[in-house]
Amino acid sequence: SGAGSARGSGSGSAAGHGGWLDARIRLGDPRDLTTAVQRLRRLFDLDADPYAVDGRLGRDPRLAPLVTARPGLRSPGAADPEELAVRAVVGVAEAAELVRTYGKALDAPCGTLTHVFPEPAALAQAQDGRGTLGALAAALADGTLRLDAGADRDDAQDALLALPGMDARTVAVIRTRALGDPDVAPPGVDVPETWRPWRSYALQHLRTARRSEREETGV
Repeated sequence: SGAGSARGSGSGSAAGHGGWLDARIRLGDPRDLTTAVQRLRRLFDLDADPYAVDGRLGRDPRLAPLVTARPGLRSPGAADPEELAVRAVVGVAEAAELVRTYGKALDAPCGTLTHVFPEPAALAQAQDGRGTLGALAAALADGTLRLDAGADRDDAQDALLALPGMDARTVAVIRTRALGDPDVAPPGVDVPETWRPWRSYALQHLRTARRSEREETGV
């Protein structure tokens, strides 16, 4: 993936190997290393406490076999929370088009990766405040909506829900991944209170198990 940073742009890749993560980072400016590492930690939820999560969820009869099968499963975050929010709103195809149209070229292209995701200010100007995307980009650009590590999750959720066309399920995705909330239950999903305060992890276990079953059965 590629991202803009404090002083330049960079790219990186990561792969899991048993109980550890092999991450490779290419930076235009080495002073961005700390920022890049922080973004990787947020993306892969590396600051989680897997023992606390597994200890709580492992007591639930429905989740116990899933926790045993995948101990320490993390809840994915986002290297760039603002990009994640935009992608959650527009979807994969339109996000790719936004990159092609408004993305900034990488200082050093990495394979097929040539551009970083456009900044909110660029999207806000291009959309002129129109629609959900335009309103979201404008709110991110002017600071009305904050999704950084220090942002208040409830304030961010209220700001998101105030945007025209924003639905509660999309907000739940943004709250889980961009804001790193470990205890999100999307609307319309029956999630027991006993899974608190780790409902995001419980749902990730269920999604991962379903995906694994589909891959095994081909259905």
